[in-house]
Amino acid sequence: MTGVAAPPVNRVEWEGAVRIIRSIYPPIDVFENIADPADWPLLISAEQKTNPRIMTSVGNLDLVPPERRVGGTGASYLMAPFTHFSPDRPSRFSGGSYGVLYVARSYETALFETIHHHARFMARTAERSGWTSQFREIVLKVDAMLHDLRGADEAFMSCLDPDSYGAAQKLAASLHGAGSDGLAYPSVRQAGGDCVALFYPDCASNPVQGRHLDYHWDGRRVDLVRDGGSGAVFRVVEGS
Repeated sequence: MTGVAAPPVNRVEWEGAVRIIRSIYPPIDVFENIADPADWPLLISAEQKTNPRIMTSVGNLDLVPPERRVGGTGASYLMAPFTHFSPDRPSRFSGGSYGVLYVARSYETALFETIHHHARFMARTAERSGWTSQFREIVLKVDAMLHDLRGADEAFMSCLDPDSYGAAQKLAASLHGAGSDGLAYPSVRQAGGDCVALFYPDCASNPVQGRHLDYHWDGRRVDLVRDGGSGAVFRVVEGS
């Protein structure tokens, strides 16, 4: 990490952490059905002979070191962010040249994080008001030694800028290149919330699908969230 100061490293161990993703992304069969990642390259090679589109589903497996791959039930939720990413979809801690698994410590924090990003997309594309998108809650365990921005000193405050990712991406790229497992940081979208940005899929485990959610766009913001199972509707209060 030449020339770039590094935050302190702390162990983050969260049971019941939450990630919320779009429901349009189906599980990837090879990750889900073949528990041993060591078998994946041979099986994918064989499958390509009859299904040349298999790599569209799997993504670029070479981007995940073999010893850090995970397989079995729910593995798609951990692997997909690292095999499907693009410079067209930068995030706070990646310019799009490597994958990041973003997880919140609580459901409420995950909700506000995804509401923010969904609202930005809806505003940019001038979408009409209405119930717009379906999401699914993934409940999982986080256990990793992470560079910790919670309680960060002044040197790292720019990494938590609500509107600019530049400083955060620069720090993260340096840490990623040096082999860091990722970062812990305070949520920028919910006061008091905590999040992590994981650089490898094996920093999390035991992913289980939870609630199905619908977001309502009123033309300006996401104002309602509906639990797809119970049908209960909750109002989103700005500034929460």
